Order: sequence, then structure tokens, then C-alpha cells
Amino acid sequence: MVLFWAGCGKKEEGVASNGLKKVTLVTDWYPQPEHGGYYNALVRGYYREAGLDVTILPGGPNAVAGQRVATGAIEFGLSTSDDISVQIEQGLPLIAVGPTMQHDPIGIMVRPETGIEDFSQLEGKTIAVASTSAWFLYLNKKFGWKNVRVAPLTFSVANFLTDPNYIQQVFITSEPFFVKKAGGKYRVLLTRTTGFDPYRVFFTNKNLVEKDPALVQAFVTASLRGWKDYMVDPSAAHEAIQKENPEMNADKMAFSWNALKEGKYIDGETPGEFGKFDPARLQRQYDILKGIGLLTKDIGAEAAYTTQFLEK
Repeated sequence: MVLFWAGCGKKEEGVASNGLKKVTLVTDWYPQPEHGGYYNALVRGYYREAGLDVTILPGGPNAVAGQRVATGAIEFGLSTSDDISVQIEQGLPLIAVGPTMQHDPIGIMVRPETGIEDFSQLEGKTIAVASTSAWFLYLNKKFGWKNVRVAPLTFSVANFLTDPNYIQQVFITSEPFFVKKAGGKYRVLLTRTTGFDPYRVFFTNKNLVEKDPALVQAFVTASLRGWKDYMVDPSAAHEAIQKENPEMNADKMAFSWNALKEGKYIDGETPGEFGKFDPARLQRQYDILKGIGLLTKDIGAEAAYTTQFLEK
């Protein structure tokens, strides 16, 4: 399903009949609280107030937001700051224009009875994981794993609930809910604690930044306004999300929202961190990507992001 507000129908370039600029955002997964700020900006009219006619297209496991933004088929997409750098090296004209989350809520979930409390204890284990992910390659090098086996990632907790030795990749905001609901116990090792801590970002085409900076500024400002208010009152966004994704019931969305808030994923740990990029942190990320071989060209950390729309 696709949520249309402030104008419906097939997306076309330019200005809608209502005088608003037509803009499309494709997310990185099906509608969920991790996208709450964008839905909040939509249903509360922040995009409309900024002169935008916004359509949100749900992503999924096979979403190719980077390629679609690079070709100009859509204006904005969601990803991680490390992935944007990798796609830029591959030749895509992308740039991150704002942070969705100050930290990536990804981690590895284990059963408490395994006694595993640290990534260094995963040597010799089998993990259901996307093995090509930058964070997994980083962990493999950092902890010197020699015999960590990889299993296909199913995006389900069924095996985790039945096999006490099952280990899998998760979002702290998502899969633990289903384990808890089933009466199970879990422990999540967060990758952000290891030194690899990318932002989750929204990005656009570099050509759009040059061609229509006012449009980009409007989208950034309205989106961040949506996120700030969402972390105070998520009710309107959750109603819209549930209409688009009936699997997102009230309990699941409350769990995800609380995890985002308690983990300071949106606001950050320090006052004034919300909606900002830290150049030093992004430089460290760039150096890590070079160190694990995902970047081989000297594109520079600054090629993957801009702060010009955040300063306002």
C-alpha cells in the first residue's frame, strides 16, 4: 500500500494541481515507527505548510532507493550514512541531507542462557545475518573471528524461540518485541557499542541539491519538525502507519517508539544533538570503511553528507 496525502495519483515532475511541489520519499522497510517522523510530518501537514506534496513509498528487503534517487525517479530515500559512502564510490550521485537516527539500532540477539555478553564470545558460533553489511565486516575484523559461520537471515524470530543456540541480526526496536510477546528472553549486543556507529539518514541526488536547494531545505526542515514532535506524541503517525501496515498494532508500535526514546536514537545523548551530523564521527566512519576495504578510492568523508540544510 502507498500513503498519499496532499494530492493523489501517478507521480509527475514539477508542481501539483494544488500548487505544491511534488516530492516522493521511499523508505527502507515497510511502514513502521522507525519511519514515524516522516509520517508525522505528512499527517500533521508540515510538508504541506512547507509547500510540498509528499508521497511516501514503502520499501522492503529488495528496496533499491539509492538507484531510484540516483536516476531522479524519486527525490528522497532512507539508508545509513556508511551505505551512502559505498554507493557514492560505486558512482551514484547521492548525498545525505539529514539524520533520521543519531545511531543505528542494529545488533545481534542471543539467548541469555548462552552466557554470551560480548561480541568477542561469538567466535565459533553461527549467526543469521546479512554477511555483506559493513558493520558485520567491521566486527569480523575487530574481534578477529576465524570461525563464525553465517546463516540466511529470515527476518523472523521463530528459530530463535525454538533453538536456545540460535543467534540472529535484529533491530532493538523490532524483533525483541516478538520474543517478549512469546514469553521468551533475549539479550541484544548493539553494534553501536563497538566503535561502528553510523547514522540512519535521509538522502537525495546531488543534482537536486544544486538545482533546487529550496525544495531540499523545505523537506529537511519539515521532516525534522515531524521527528521532534513524533517523539513527544506519536499518536497521529501511528494511526497512519497502521492503516498502511496492519501488522503494526498498537503494542508493537508502542514497543518500538519506547525503544527509540529510551535508547536516545532520535535525540542523541547530549542536548542539541538532534538533527545534526558530527563531522569527526563521520570521518571515523569513513576511515573504518577504508580499513575494511569497502572504500578503495579517496572520495573523502565529506562527499557523503552535507550540513547546509541542518544549520537552518
